[in-house]
Amino acid sequence: MIDKQRLIDKAAACGLDIAHAADGLAKYAEILVDCNQKVNLTAITDPEGIEDKHFIDSLLFAAQPEVRGRFVDVGTGAGFPGVVAKLYKPELELCLMEPTGKRLDFLRYLCGELGIEAEFAKERAEEAARKRWREQFDVASARGVARLNMLCEYCLPLVKPGGVFIAMKAAAADEELAEAKGAIARLGGEYWESRRARLPQGDERSLIVVKKISQTPPVYPRNGGKIAKSPLK
Repeated sequence: MIDKQRLIDKAAACGLDIAHAADGLAKYAEILVDCNQKVNLTAITDPEGIEDKHFIDSLLFAAQPEVRGRFVDVGTGAGFPGVVAKLYKPELELCLMEPTGKRLDFLRYLCGELGIEAEFAKERAEEAARKRWREQFDVASARGVARLNMLCEYCLPLVKPGGVFIAMKAAAADEELAEAKGAIARLGGEYWESRRARLPQGDERSLIVVKKISQTPPVYPRNGGKIAKSPLK
């Protein structure tokens, strides 16, 4: 299983003190690998892969100063970055949004085993934002869900004015950002900045920070088919 001290040292090299979260992360990894034999949660199951590509990647997001208050992790899958962020910042009010029933069952079990509180939303983001979850969150994020122009329409309607949407992307995100500028403005957002980071094995990451400066017009989000077929420009 993962080497807890090695993970602490890797995080320290990124400027992060995770001593308080290390036991929880080690237990998370154990549960993830065990449950992954029954439910398709992740293709990454080797210890260093989990440490670097799941945990350090999520911790770099969680450490951002804007990650506070009520936080929704859209399309969370196996809980990245949401559960990691909750372990790192226990004061977060976490909502895990995932439409796949088996994955949500895993998340409920995981959070119970880790002793952390969370809300669970078995919904697609574009449907959730037309119901009780619209503009309810201080921060939203998503990891590996869609290109940025589509991701903005999934996530920004969930964020309250004054909050932020932070997209977790690979280093080559400039092209996605350029094609998403119009969508960001139409959805009530404003591009703030991109923050670069590097994982221990050398892979680069980009955190794209979008501020929510006004309410999202009621016509958005559209249904999932329209978002995918005709992304906002």
